[in-house]
Amino acid sequence: MLKYALDIIDVLDDPQVSGEKVVAHLDAIAGPGGSGAQTRTVRGGKGSTDFVRVLIPGTNGATSGGSAPTLGVIGRLGGIGARPEMIGFVSDGDGAAAALSTAAKLLSMKRRGDHLPGDVIVTTHICPSAPALPHHPVPFMDSPVDIAAMNAYEVDPAMDAVLSIDTTKGNRLINHRGVALSPTVKEGYILRVSDSVAQVVETVTGEPLVAFPITTQDITPYGNGVYHLNSILQPAVATSVPVIGLAIVAATAVAGCATGASHEVDIAAAARVAVETAKGFGSEIVEFYDQDEFDILTRRYGSLAHLQTLGQEIHESTSA
Repeated sequence: MLKYALDIIDVLDDPQVSGEKVVAHLDAIAGPGGSGAQTRTVRGGKGSTDFVRVLIPGTNGATSGGSAPTLGVIGRLGGIGARPEMIGFVSDGDGAAAALSTAAKLLSMKRRGDHLPGDVIVTTHICPSAPALPHHPVPFMDSPVDIAAMNAYEVDPAMDAVLSIDTTKGNRLINHRGVALSPTVKEGYILRVSDSVAQVVETVTGEPLVAFPITTQDITPYGNGVYHLNSILQPAVATSVPVIGLAIVAATAVAGCATGASHEVDIAAAARVAVETAKGFGSEIVEFYDQDEFDILTRRYGSLAHLQTLGQEIHESTSA
């Protein structure tokens, strides 16, 4: 996997990188017939970015009329570069690098004859010149497009579960270098950490699981005026399927716009977790949540889907 991560990072660490160049790289790995990857340029108030989508069909996947569930792997980020202020690949780009490394590995496996049972859809976006964003304790990367546009192009209705990979170094909550796992989020509920996905992480890393805390604020949409850890769980506001955050983390607070802060082995580890999760999810061995427990919660406490929205408008009262 490290080879694929190194190659992807080399492609991305370029001021002229584009979605088309990423697709060409994946096509070369897939061989005759290409990767089937697609790219689309989307413009926002702060520039443009290229969304990339890759579908890797499974032997029993939905695209072939099969019953195996489809895993979505989303590389979350604001941008892979902050040019011209910062020169080079920024820490915030790790999510894109990990997701694309996942796609590259799965395409290579498919070309060699190793087919997964379920479909896998990988999405992310490519922006080498994104703006920075003030944030405590260290600056984040902003995005040329808003979160609604990102979710529209990255959260695919065909996904039966989502593994969201994002750099999550700009905080003092996770004092560990490597990868960390979030609890499962579904329709406004923060559920317990998935045992089977946790087992995948421990198997891949060879270390005890590190899980990170999330709050109700983190699973509400951006733009509601409250603090968010980062965007790792923003896909959960745009889908009813379970979402798990796979964070690429550091032992100290690292700015998302920092260069020279990406650790290739950690990016490769996140990609290996994604590949192994895809194998197990398509075989229905890996589960993101307990359906029976979720049914009990919703019967007892009702829907929390309102947390997936911006909620009620706040009207400031004025005194005479």
